[in-house]
Amino acid sequence: MRSRIIWTTVASGAALIGIGLAHFSLTALQEPGPLETRIANLAKHFVIRLASRHGIPPPPVDTRASVEVGGTHFGLDCSICHGVDGRAKTPSGQWMYPRAADLTTKRVQSYSDQELFWIIKNGIRFTGMPAFGKVETADNIWGLVNYVRRLPSTNTSGLPGRIDSFRSRHTATPAKENRQTTVQIQTATAAPNHVFTNGRARFSLIEP
Repeated sequence: MRSRIIWTTVASGAALIGIGLAHFSLTALQEPGPLETRIANLAKHFVIRLASRHGIPPPPVDTRASVEVGGTHFGLDCSICHGVDGRAKTPSGQWMYPRAADLTTKRVQSYSDQELFWIIKNGIRFTGMPAFGKVETADNIWGLVNYVRRLPSTNTSGLPGRIDSFRSRHTATPAKENRQTTVQIQTATAAPNHVFTNGRARFSLIEP
């Protein structure tokens, strides 16, 4: 009798899981439900609060300069999803799952500075939030934190110009590095062309 009850329970559970999977969809087009959003936000905030208690470096002393740097890096790193104004009205931000956060809302602004630093540095799994800890310095991450703090009252109209200026200063390369040298290696049979560009080789299947 006990064995029959166990097998009935297992079979019922498997049937419920099967029904759930039959109606489950991986599409990102659907809007997250209110219950799902509420539970996810509570769990996320709790975990981030615990994780951010240790290992956060002190913020830079010059807050004003930090905000300026943060604004430029925000345009380069964050605006594609969160928008230049932080309100996440871009196509990328509106159609990821869950949706990119509006950084001007009370929910986002309720995070402490250390929590925001942790989020930007480490990212958040199962969302579209990437980790910048390997690509940005601690000072730059603090700049992003300080800039996000000022988004609700910041005039972002001049940000695109600052982004273009930053890109032009940091992506310019000497002309000699852009040179391309083509070396053809011929043996008894036709060999692929080896094209060397900036120290890296790519191969062409066109015979010499």
